[in-house]
Amino acid sequence: YVNRLNTEESVIPYEYHHFDFCPIDESNSPVENLGQVVFGERIRPGPYKIQFLEDVKCAKACAKHYKGGEADSDHRLMVLKKGMSLNYQHHWIVDNMPVTWCYPLENERQYCSTGFPMGCLVRRHPDGEEGCMTNPNYRRAGYYYPFNHVDLTITYHSGATEEWGVAFKQNGGRIISVKVVPSSINHKSETELNCDSKEPIEIQSSSLPPGQTLDIIYTYSVHFTQNNKIKWSSRWDYILESMPHTNIQWFSILNSLVIVLFLSGMVAMIMLRTLHKDIARYNQMDSGEDAQEEFGWKLVHGDVFRPPRKGMLLSVLLGSGIQVFCMTLVTLAFACLGFLSPANRGALMTCAMVLFVLLGTPAGYVSARIYKSFGGIKWKSNVLLTSMLCPGVVFGLFFVMNLILWSKGSSGAVPFSTLIALLALWFGVSVPLTFVGAYFGFRKRSLEHPVTVCGIRNRHRRRSRALKRQTK
Repeated sequence: YVNRLNTEESVIPYEYHHFDFCPIDESNSPVENLGQVVFGERIRPGPYKIQFLEDVKCAKACAKHYKGGEADSDHRLMVLKKGMSLNYQHHWIVDNMPVTWCYPLENERQYCSTGFPMGCLVRRHPDGEEGCMTNPNYRRAGYYYPFNHVDLTITYHSGATEEWGVAFKQNGGRIISVKVVPSSINHKSETELNCDSKEPIEIQSSSLPPGQTLDIIYTYSVHFTQNNKIKWSSRWDYILESMPHTNIQWFSILNSLVIVLFLSGMVAMIMLRTLHKDIARYNQMDSGEDAQEEFGWKLVHGDVFRPPRKGMLLSVLLGSGIQVFCMTLVTLAFACLGFLSPANRGALMTCAMVLFVLLGTPAGYVSARIYKSFGGIKWKSNVLLTSMLCPGVVFGLFFVMNLILWSKGSSGAVPFSTLIALLALWFGVSVPLTFVGAYFGFRKRSLEHPVTVCGIRNRHRRRSRALKRQTK
C-alpha cells in the first residue's frame, strides 16, 4: 500500500495521486478509522505487484511521458519538480509494516526512516555543489533527479520449522522487515530496461522546450531473504531503536528534576521562615490588643477562598482541564499496557477522541461543584459553557485549518462526513454526559472552606489602590 506524502519543509501533505506517479486502483482502498482520517492518512493500493517468496528483477510498473509546449505535460512535470524541491517523502506499507529506508550515520550507526524521498534537487551553494543524500553521484547543480526505481528487500521468518507454519512447509513465513533503496535510472526504452545502469534521469530546472520529450519509466526489483533470528513479535524493534528521537534523554530529565526540587526547596524554606517568625511573634504577645492585631499571613486569611470575579469562567476551565487530564492519563495507561501499538494505525488518536467525549461527566461534575462553592446560581450557563467553550474553540481552529488544507488540495483536509461524525460525538455524547455530571455535582453540598470568608474585601488592598490613585 501507498500512503500520503509529506515533508519537513511544508505542513501540507498530499495524496499519492497528487503527483504524476503510476496510476492506482482506489476502489480497493482499506477502510480507515477515525484517528487515521483526522491524522490525514490516505492508504491506497500500490501499483507494484509483489507475491510472497517470488523475487522480481527490474520489472516495469508504468511509464510517464512529457512533451514540452503541452499545458498538461508542463503542469504535471512542474508539480513533480515542486515535490522534489521540497523533499516530499513516500510512505509505503507492506503487511502492515512501514517500508523503511536505512542509511549509515556518522557514529557508525544505522538510521532507518519510515519514509524515503520521491526525488532530489541538487542546489547551488557558494561552497560548491550539494549532492543527493541517496547517491553522491547525483551532483549536477540545478537539476532534478526523480527516483523512478526502487529495490525492495523483504526479510521473512520461515515457518518450515515452526508450529504455525507446518502446514505451509517452505512456502510459509512471516514478514519481519521491508527495506527500500531508491535510485534514479535512465532506461533507454520501455522494452530495454537496465536496472544496473548508473546513468540517472536529469531534469533541468527550466520548462521543457516545445517539442522536446521526456520519458520516466518506473521500475522495481524485489528480493526475499530469510532470517529466523528475529521473531515476528519483535519486528518493530529495529525501527524504534534506530530513530534518534526515540532515545530517552535521561540527562535532560534528571536536570529538570533537580531544578524543580531546588526551586521547591527554596520556596519551602522561605515559607517556613516566614511562618516561624509569625509564630514567634504570637508567642511574645502580652496584651489583648496585640492579639487582636492582624499581621503576616492573617492579613489575607479571610480572602483566600473569596469567590473570584470570573467564577463562572474559572469553574468552566477547571472542568475542561479535568477532562483533558483524565483523557491523557487513561490514554497513557492504555499505551503503556500495549493496547496502542504502532501496528494499530490511528488507534492513539481514536482512543484520545473517544475518551475525551466519554469523560464529559467528570468535567461537568467538577465544574458544577466549583461553581456552586462560589455561590453561583446560573447552573444552565455553567453546564453549557463547560460543554461548549473549550471544545468549541478547538473545533473552530480545526475547522479553519481544515478549510485552508482543503483549498490547497491537501490530503490532510478532513472529509465533510468526518466533520459530521465529530459533531455528532460532541453534541450527541459529550454534551449530554456533561449535563449528567453537572446534575450530580449541583446535588452535592457546597465545598466547605477551612476558614470563614470576610464579607468585606481586604482593607489593606483597598488602601493600596487608593494610594496609587492619589499618586497618579
